Amino acid sequence: MHAYCVADLRLSEDAAFKRIQAARAARRFPELLPAVADGRLQLIGVCLLAPHLTPENARELIEGASHRCKPEIEAWLATYFTRRIGSIDLVACQLATSQVGADDSVGARTPEVATSQVESLVETPTGPGGPEVATSQVESRSPKALLVRARLSRAKLRYAQALLGHALPSGDVDQVLDRALDALIQQLERRKIGITARPRSSRPGMSKRHISADIRRAVWERDRGQCTFVSVHGKRCDERRLLEFDHIEPVARGGRATVQNIRLRCRTHNQYEADRIFGAEFMDHKRAGRDVHSKWTTETRDILAGLRNLGCRPGDARRAAEYAAGLPVAGIEERMRAALQFLGARHVLHRPLPAG
Repeated sequence: MHAYCVADLRLSEDAAFKRIQAARAARRFPELLPAVADGRLQLIGVCLLAPHLTPENARELIEGASHRCKPEIEAWLATYFTRRIGSIDLVACQLATSQVGADDSVGARTPEVATSQVESLVETPTGPGGPEVATSQVESRSPKALLVRARLSRAKLRYAQALLGHALPSGDVDQVLDRALDALIQQLERRKIGITARPRSSRPGMSKRHISADIRRAVWERDRGQCTFVSVHGKRCDERRLLEFDHIEPVARGGRATVQNIRLRCRTHNQYEADRIFGAEFMDHKRAGRDVHSKWTTETRDILAGLRNLGCRPGDARRAAEYAAGLPVAGIEERMRAALQFLGARHVLHRPLPAG
């Protein structure tokens, strides 16, 4: 949404962020919409109220901020959230932190900031033994370089400098961090894309959803590491984060993992395509089930794996594992027996049990 507002609607980053933040707040508290429509609240007022709104105080905060400008709302919120303890007045610090969060959020939504340097200010704690962290500042040497003050672990930095003692005798922090990024990028490319110095032919996977490393490499190079979704106006999505390998012809409909049938899609457009093909209601149901399974305990997952190894169908095994997880028994053996009793092993096992 932020990219659409900036690239297509030609809004500034600050204006786009304010509108998105206001829309999210209005989704939780619809009473904001009439206040904005009749001019009682401006967008900046909604953004100032958003971090503090709760179902209990929403109406009071909206009325208190109505027909006020930004400085007046800030002063009124500071007074509203003041708490007196003894002789000390504690003023809520959410005002300052919410403004910093607003600025940071804009940058977080844009991978390449249109500036020659980005500065992240952090406080370095000090103690009797000196600072516990070391800060490094990388000077801007080109339009693509970033000026960063980062909080680092002093022990980790010194250990890395020691390991690089022969290759980098000076221990220059800039070069240490550059080498660390190179190593991280190489590791992530090997794990996510399959890029390696010695590529070799991949073996076919057991799962129909498995995408071999050579296919991932070819698709990544072809799509240039960018989402391939194209809007009705012919604009390609410029997202390079949260990319996923998507089957053009879904696996559920017989699609295979080939270079021609795999493409890069960001998570949002991948889910959008699934909604378009299978229907939003069906996919919402599947996602709700996935969210439930993500909260399963290790024991429940072990029961599910055991039932699958015994030959239970996926749906039957899932229902039995959910049933066993809700029983007031202690050991995994008891839960496993209860799951098998729930299933009725005679008609859910479609291959013979292993000997013994």
